[in-house]
Amino acid sequence: MLVIYSCMSKRIIFRICGLIIIMFSVWMLIPSEKNEDLFSERVKVSLRNVGNQLLLSHQDSTSLIEPVIAISKNKYQLSFQKPLSFEPGQLVSIIDSSFQKASLPNSYLVETIQCTEQEVAYSYQILNNVENSIIPCAGRYLPESCYTIEVLFTNIETVSTGKRAGYYGLLLGGFALIFLGFYKKKQDEILVDNQESYSSLGSFQFYPEQNKLVKQAEEISLSKKECELLEIFVASPNQIIKRDELTKKVWEDHGVFVGRSLDTYISKLRKKLEEDDSIKITNVHGVGYKLEIN
Repeated sequence: MLVIYSCMSKRIIFRICGLIIIMFSVWMLIPSEKNEDLFSERVKVSLRNVGNQLLLSHQDSTSLIEPVIAISKNKYQLSFQKPLSFEPGQLVSIIDSSFQKASLPNSYLVETIQCTEQEVAYSYQILNNVENSIIPCAGRYLPESCYTIEVLFTNIETVSTGKRAGYYGLLLGGFALIFLGFYKKKQDEILVDNQESYSSLGSFQFYPEQNKLVKQAEEISLSKKECELLEIFVASPNQIIKRDELTKKVWEDHGVFVGRSLDTYISKLRKKLEEDDSIKITNVHGVGYKLEIN
């Protein structure tokens, strides 16, 4: 009972852990609109700060900064009320400082676009690895004009995909734990069933409910009468069982008994047990039979 209880506890633990992992993974895989909105607001506040710093560097403390627009997912546009001029190095420094304060991703592409012609006047890219960053034209002032600054965060999808793959892995692990819990249940049921349903008979395993003998991987089928007789012998090994007792138990309520029927079935049982020399059914003349087990 202690073994069975321990197995049941393990199965329950497997299932509970699997369910917890599955629920956590599903919850993390569901897109969070709140988180996306919060990220968007942080970007907009940070870019407005960038615009303010650029205007102040141009000695402009009165003109307005237009509302920051989310052009598409992870791409934002900063625009100004009046024309301005700035040195690209200033833009790089101001954006880097503002993004760090707002804890924004450190991989992004910046494009400065001329308003009327919609041509890129200046652009640069920052990657996680500073050595791979592309920052051209530092030191050259852009002529005073109408500009919009567009920022595209480039590694958000990659990070999200990596996390998503991890959560999918957890999800599969949860299902695997639940499957393992049911598998162990089946194995435990088979183990308990086998322990209760067979009797050891020398090198054989006797399954009376399934009418068979098993020796290693070999199954030996028994007829109903053979099985009933062997069950009587197994219950009283090395004891003489009278012929009348055998015939009464096996044939009394099952039709007509022919005189030689008992001997015929005993002979069949002997042949099926002959592979094990430690077992034999002997005839006690004038009395009955005995299952001898050495």
